[in-house]
Amino acid sequence: MKSLLAAVSFLALSAGASLAQTADGQALPQPYPMPAATPEPQDKPYPGLIRLSVDATDLDHRMYSVHESIPVQASGPMTLLYPRWRPGNHGPSNPLAELGGLIIRANGQRVEWVRDTVDVNAFHIDVPAGAKTLELDFQWLTPVQSSVGRIDMTGEIVDVQWNALALYPAGYFARDIQVEPSLRLPEGWSYGSALRAAHSDGAVVTFQTVDFDTLVDSPLYGGKYMRKIDLDPGAAVPVTLNLVADKPESLEATPEQIAIHRHLVQQAYKLYGSHHYDHYDFLLALSDRLGGIGLEHNRSSENAAAPGYFTDWKGTFTGRDLLAHEYTHSWDGKFRRPADLWTPNFNVPMRDSLLWVYEGQTQYWGYVLAARSGLWTKQQALDAIAQTAATYDNRIGRVWRAMQDTTNDPIIASRRPQSWRSWQRSEDYYSEGQLIWLDADTLIREESKGKKSLDDFARTFFGVHDGAWTPAPYTFDDVVKALNAVWPHDWATFLRTRLDGHGPGAPLDGLKRGGYRLVYTDTPTEFWKSNETRRHTLDLTYSLGMALNREGVTTEVQWDGPAFKAGLTTGAQIMAVNGVTYDMDGLKAAIKAAKGTNEPIELIVKNGDRFKVVRVEWREGLRYPHLEREGSGAARLDDILTPRK
Repeated sequence: MKSLLAAVSFLALSAGASLAQTADGQALPQPYPMPAATPEPQDKPYPGLIRLSVDATDLDHRMYSVHESIPVQASGPMTLLYPRWRPGNHGPSNPLAELGGLIIRANGQRVEWVRDTVDVNAFHIDVPAGAKTLELDFQWLTPVQSSVGRIDMTGEIVDVQWNALALYPAGYFARDIQVEPSLRLPEGWSYGSALRAAHSDGAVVTFQTVDFDTLVDSPLYGGKYMRKIDLDPGAAVPVTLNLVADKPESLEATPEQIAIHRHLVQQAYKLYGSHHYDHYDFLLALSDRLGGIGLEHNRSSENAAAPGYFTDWKGTFTGRDLLAHEYTHSWDGKFRRPADLWTPNFNVPMRDSLLWVYEGQTQYWGYVLAARSGLWTKQQALDAIAQTAATYDNRIGRVWRAMQDTTNDPIIASRRPQSWRSWQRSEDYYSEGQLIWLDADTLIREESKGKKSLDDFARTFFGVHDGAWTPAPYTFDDVVKALNAVWPHDWATFLRTRLDGHGPGAPLDGLKRGGYRLVYTDTPTEFWKSNETRRHTLDLTYSLGMALNREGVTTEVQWDGPAFKAGLTTGAQIMAVNGVTYDMDGLKAAIKAAKGTNEPIELIVKNGDRFKVVRVEWREGLRYPHLEREGSGAARLDDILTPRK
């Protein structure tokens, strides 16, 4: 049928081509017909149960081996899909290139597959007569080094992401396809997941049957060293912190640290007044071997932190809002989901226009819940907000690219590194979105004289249908309507002005109404210093306009800043400062010494195989962002960060 349609299309094009000719009668080229489209998903049950068996024991090669049995009802053409659009990444980022060794059999005979030349995640087959089941075998060949991609498997931890481990039939909603997954882990290992076991046979666990949508939304951490902590003891709806680690000593959380994580659950409940799961599993890897991740799911989240998350509690606080952020997504993003982002399966394109709610408000509540629970102190939260405010107040790319357009970045850039992030812009809907929601929160508090706040929006918008986790889509108009129900205002104009505007500067009215202002001093905050230590960087963004790694290589150069004007780019290595071999302290000392003088800072720079001397014109010393209390009015930001009773 496909060949016949293509032939008809080709003849039609050929007939039309005779009308388009050169002066000497030569036919002009016309487009070759596209292949038939992949079958559109229909909301109807897929007949039969898919059985998916995954072996995660080949730690040496970092390879998952998969066997999948897919029932079929009739012979003839069929299309199998490998998921393309990855939930939580908001883009077409599923690792198709890491799929290897795909062989399909039916009736004991090999069935050849043909990849679609346009929709390359689609595999076309011809089901032979009499076949009742397709037997698939393949591997997920995870990266063996970080330069290739994120490390998903180490000698002590596996991150089982089902979206990379299964093909599924085209033509159906993912929620209409039933799957029975099973997993083999190395002997003696444990696991954590939102999936629940049906039965076990040695090292193989078979999980309860779920729909394909739920399967993809339920990753698993397996580990040699594991600990489970009950975060809501005695509750009818359990919440568990599943820890895996490179070494067993990383699992040694103190009672006080556990209490803080329990506070996170209770503060979330006080904020939303609901839950959208029958149980929730935090998956937290304490590792510098497994790749970093923070990925939301309805009944779980995948997270990674430093091995010293507990054992070096004072030194690892800067990233401690991660669990609060991903937990918030159970309400904001997974349950309440933008209507244009929700899709019937994982090969229908997502549209990300409302990520400033999905991610922006989640970023806001992530900071707030980190402070309210005790994961951060109030001062740490204020310092984190100062860094965010400074970043976007200096984001020069706002002059040409509105923040709304950055919601397309997961599709445009696929989260790849950028040479000029301050000019190109990145996924700014996260943290500039956070500033917009701070602006909205303080406006509601100011106009209602403290009687209403964004907490009320969270409860009425995200907290509906307690106990349900079927996605509830929303539109821009729904957001505006819900804000007006909390406090009447021209919210459509308020939001569109901030989403579509170009500045100058970031939307910082929320800081002023919150009782603070953004200032710069020559002393970094503890938060700033901890960030530099954790990332092994020297961040001179607000002085020389650049950041460097431990080797003195520039990792960021601010567009039109002092370093930019001197001719520096990312990837340049500073070899010497004012004639002396480079080190971090020496460069900072040179910046201090140049303050108030007429002398530039002279750098010897290596870029590729070229050396050159550059002179950076900067005489204002070191500058680091802080929040400073302003006026004697209400400190609304302090109240926002205060735990709820």
